[in-house]
Amino acid sequence: MTLVLVLIGGAFGAVARHLAGHLLRDRVLPWGTFLVNVAGSALLGLLAGFSTILPGWVGSLVGVGFCGALTTYSTFGLETVRLPRRYAILNVALTLAAGFGAAALGWQLAQLA
Repeated sequence: MTLVLVLIGGAFGAVARHLAGHLLRDRVLPWGTFLVNVAGSALLGLLAGFSTILPGWVGSLVGVGFCGALTTYSTFGLETVRLPRRYAILNVALTLAAGFGAAALGWQLAQLA
């Protein structure tokens, strides 16, 4: 059952990532990858914050499946090395700061609820 939940969540996450990349392509920075990584970090932080009250299958479906397919370290790495140096540094700094910040914000929002 867990594998099915991961597969279903992964299918939706992969489609969401594809659409974000398609809608935000041809920019100076890879905003599609940035958006999915930050959104996935926020969602995963929120799920982690609610982990004590959510049933375990939600973590498999949304955390592992959806967020796992939505976010992408490999694409982030490839797009970064293809950028000119000044944009590569900016991309790394923005992605790390926004990703950690979004995860922390998601966690804190769950603690307030």
